Amino acid sequence: MLDNRLVKLAENLLSHSVQLGEKESLLIEVRGEGHALAKELVKQAYAKGAYPFVRIIDPTIQRELMMGASEERAAHLMKWEEPMYKDLDTYIVINGPVNDSEMADVPVERRRAHQKVMQELNDFLVSNVRWTLLNYPTAAMAQSANMSTEAFEDFYFDVCSVDYKKMHEAFLPLKDLMDRTDKVRLVGQGTDLRFSIKDIPNVICSGLRNIPDGEIFTAPVRDSVNGTITFNTATSYMGTKFENVRLTFANGKIVEATSNNTEKLNQIFDTDEGARYIGEFAIGVHPYILHPMNDILFDEKIAGSFHFTPGRAYENADNGNRSQIHWDMVNIQRPEYGGGEIWFDDVLIRKDGLFVLPELQGLNPESLKG
Repeated sequence: MLDNRLVKLAENLLSHSVQLGEKESLLIEVRGEGHALAKELVKQAYAKGAYPFVRIIDPTIQRELMMGASEERAAHLMKWEEPMYKDLDTYIVINGPVNDSEMADVPVERRRAHQKVMQELNDFLVSNVRWTLLNYPTAAMAQSANMSTEAFEDFYFDVCSVDYKKMHEAFLPLKDLMDRTDKVRLVGQGTDLRFSIKDIPNVICSGLRNIPDGEIFTAPVRDSVNGTITFNTATSYMGTKFENVRLTFANGKIVEATSNNTEKLNQIFDTDEGARYIGEFAIGVHPYILHPMNDILFDEKIAGSFHFTPGRAYENADNGNRSQIHWDMVNIQRPEYGGGEIWFDDVLIRKDGLFVLPELQGLNPESLKG
């Protein structure tokens, strides 16, 4: 699949996303497939006078390692990895899944033990290293999207090559509005939820950290969330796929949670105290991503969607919630998914997936495609 589109993607990653400079270190981490892109990144990094390094992770071996994970083992891993990560300038993760469910049978307590120890290092990376995460188009992803491999590759490059500079400019009026907003209300089938975002920063995502990108996120005031939300998009976490997730909140806390796997859902929410509170609220706008494919990097950017995230808040949009988990759950509000509305301070801003205020209509799909 090494063609001009892949070369251009590598150029965009190094020049726009991580902005790699001369004599800077770059770690390229390949999780599964994606070797062709990694090779092209190495070639272009050398051309820039930088120092590329590559780490290959085989998901089947990673599963075996996780089956015996413990806090003690994670502490040893932390000791080895911390000097490497803290010496990085830039970091690109290529996620090329062959089997999305490879980790499905790893016990939850094993994953918790690993995450508990590694969280500090993960937080350091997010806050101190220029990083980008992208998914590589694989047959498994094409299957999840119900597409042929060739059709999915074409879709993938349309998604990744959208005009992110134009998207950023279109986001600015929404950012200004969110800066001034106190009360948010989400309405839809099985959903009537209210919360405040007053004085919480909001962040435009337009191609710097994720490829694909296309969202603006903030966080609710931690104890302000009340009501019920039903997610019409499947979501995977810890190797398990959840459908028909329905959450009820009282003063910020999830007091009732049901799904097709209610027992495991609640096991995850019982990871720690912060897991039952929300760490992120975001609005998705990517004009070429219209349908879910059980891949959160794509699904959270769906045009006409929002996502609501139990668990840890990001430091740059912080409501103080801390947790080992950060679980983006997506609801699509376009008419074919049941419709819905977003209200800011009792003013309707988006209906059935389309922004209705004139200053926000540049974020609607036809505007972003043009």
